[in-house]
Amino acid sequence: MHLLSASCVRVFLWAALLHQASSLETVIGLYGETFEIPCNIGAIKSEDIVITKWKYDKGEGTPGDLLVKQQNQNVSISATDEYKGRIRLAANFSLLVSAAKLSDQRTFTCMVVAGADIAEYPVNVVIYKTAAGLEISDRAEELEIGKLTKLGTCVAKDSNPAANITWLKNNLPLQADGKGISIGASVLVNPATGLSTTTSTLEYSAQKEDADAEFTCSTQPTVGSELFSSPATFTITYSTENIVLQVAAQDPLVEGGNVTLKCVADGNPAPTAFNFHLKGELVKVENTNSYTITNVTRDASGEYKCSLVDDPTMGASKHIAVNYLDIDLSPSGNIVKNAGDALDLRLQIDASGDFQVSWKKDNVKLDKEPMFAELTYTDSGRYECEVKMGGISQKVFLELTVEGVPVIKRLSKQRGEDGRHKVLICEVEGSPKPAVSWSINGTLLDESPFVNGKITHKITVVPTANLTVSCTVSNEFGVDSRTINVSSLNEEVRMDKQDQSDDNDQTKLVVGVVVGLLVAAGVIGLAYLVYTKKSKQGSWKTGEKENGSSEEEKKLEEKVEENSQKAEV
Repeated sequence: MHLLSASCVRVFLWAALLHQASSLETVIGLYGETFEIPCNIGAIKSEDIVITKWKYDKGEGTPGDLLVKQQNQNVSISATDEYKGRIRLAANFSLLVSAAKLSDQRTFTCMVVAGADIAEYPVNVVIYKTAAGLEISDRAEELEIGKLTKLGTCVAKDSNPAANITWLKNNLPLQADGKGISIGASVLVNPATGLSTTTSTLEYSAQKEDADAEFTCSTQPTVGSELFSSPATFTITYSTENIVLQVAAQDPLVEGGNVTLKCVADGNPAPTAFNFHLKGELVKVENTNSYTITNVTRDASGEYKCSLVDDPTMGASKHIAVNYLDIDLSPSGNIVKNAGDALDLRLQIDASGDFQVSWKKDNVKLDKEPMFAELTYTDSGRYECEVKMGGISQKVFLELTVEGVPVIKRLSKQRGEDGRHKVLICEVEGSPKPAVSWSINGTLLDESPFVNGKITHKITVVPTANLTVSCTVSNEFGVDSRTINVSSLNEEVRMDKQDQSDDNDQTKLVVGVVVGLLVAAGVIGLAYLVYTKKSKQGSWKTGEKENGSSEEEKKLEEKVEENSQKAEV
């Protein structure tokens, strides 16, 4: 046999101790609370246990007694140190320890005596404590783009084991990259309590998109839910790189309106002083980024610019167009002309863009612009011209009145529906409205409205004799008159009867003529038959006579046929 060296013996003993420690049951206790250490008696029945004893390892292999329980006796507590008043024995022989401390992280042993057997059950105790909370302190007032700046410090106080802190941006973890993100951590242990305080510092190089970003820190305790700090946001500063000139005005912008120019820079903090270039005029504004031009005219159209006061090369421009639409109709308003005259309408349009023209007469749309080479009464009315350009519209009107001597265009008569009276109709043109009079007393049947210089006047009369009736029309420009013959109702009845008698006589005459023609045709036919018979008897003597008789027979037949056709007509 070979003897083991001292070093080999020490290695063997250390390995054995590690194996024993790793095989121990572990109980987790929460700091400040009561924890229970079980006594694993295995198959031993409780009534067979004579003595139960709890002890703990003071360190360096020195045991410390806590309590003893003998069968049928009360528990005897022997602890005189830090466990005095903190321990008690449960009914199942477990050890209950209150107000857990970090110093309780040691091995506790339950010794059980049952008959002649003695057994020990060591248990390892670990005490955990969650950090009191997470807060971001020492926050930066602002972060500059591209510059590594200390963002803040996250502190996790009084925990066991020491907290592991993670930084997050918009709930996504940040990892140190040695460039734009740098994270440093330290742990401080309280000598009185043994609890650890972890401090983590984040240095960060901001980007523009970080203006609304939320930064938090978190830790995941060994026991319990993950802890988060309150979110923190930071002002991100960066120089102006772009400028936009915004124009606020009514659409479309027309003369008399207002225009507000607004210079928007993307720097943060935003610039507070700007120059506005107003068609050769320079206006400086401070503590604002806008300038308003009031009551603009068409001359205000042009290029406008704004720039930074401290950097005039940084600017923006925009073209502004003031829309205008001027129309002039000559003549316009209320116009009075004589019938037959010419009227020359002239429409002048001055517009800043394309436009459309439309005409109406008495609110009825016209297909084209009215032209008046020779005015008539029907040309009277209200003419309206509308010109549109985009959202702008202008209107002008002409109220045209055509005046002149009244003229009777038609004078007519007709029998009334009941046949007992006659209706006389006088159709007149003229303006102002003509007065209508008749040379016979009658009853006014109807007078049409006076529209476009026209009027129709109707009266009913019952003439007892043949008359000549005149219609006279007049206004301030002159008079016109026309006559019409009107027969009495009795005369018309007699004439109707005479017309009917004449028609009967003519019918009789036609029938007589037709009968006479038919009789004449019959006589001629009979004479023809007699003649032909005699001619045939004489033709036996000589051939010449026979031929001659044949030619005469043809002539006679043609004559008979001609008379027969006349008779049929």
